[in-house]
Amino acid sequence: MGLRSVCGWPVCHLSLFVTGALSLECNLLYVHLPGVIWHNLALLNSMSHWFPMECVRESRAFELPDDILSRTQPRKRDIKEALYEISVQAFNIFTRYTFQAPWEEEHLKRIRIGLDQQLQYLEPCLTEGEKENEDVEEAGEGERKHPGATVPRPNKLELKRYFHRIHRFLRAKKYSRCAGEVVRVEIRRCFYYFQKFTAFLRRK
Repeated sequence: MGLRSVCGWPVCHLSLFVTGALSLECNLLYVHLPGVIWHNLALLNSMSHWFPMECVRESRAFELPDDILSRTQPRKRDIKEALYEISVQAFNIFTRYTFQAPWEEEHLKRIRIGLDQQLQYLEPCLTEGEKENEDVEEAGEGERKHPGATVPRPNKLELKRYFHRIHRFLRAKKYSRCAGEVVRVEIRRCFYYFQKFTAFLRRK
């Protein structure tokens, strides 16, 4: 995706340095990524201290596909790809739309920078498993013997449909305060869901 233009030069310059360092140490992604996700969860929480009672009736079941990752042995690349897709979508939501929610501009700026950093941690490491995937495909029948080989790749189509429902909801509600709050809580739920899978990135 490249560097997104949501931060000033000093911050972006630092982000470029961090990204370059991480591209050399993708094996340490499991060390850095959980902290970045927790930081973004804290930013999402700080945007609103409570969910407005008048917005409860606007709540929707967007149906995050909970089988997108195996609950027993998800592959590292599956986790990275799915989390990357969710991070891109969340970044786009908070960047493209103007919400009527009373969020402070500083909070929006911080979550944009936080999501941008999360993407920069993931981007250099997405290619890490490409060679492994090619080897598995060439293995033919031997694929069943590969640890975790029976675990399906993330269903990207289901993820896209999930976010399409969110985008459609926002448009229908004209980016109202309640729509913004509902989506903020939903994105927070996504990151909580994926946070528990980051421990699998530690495995070789």
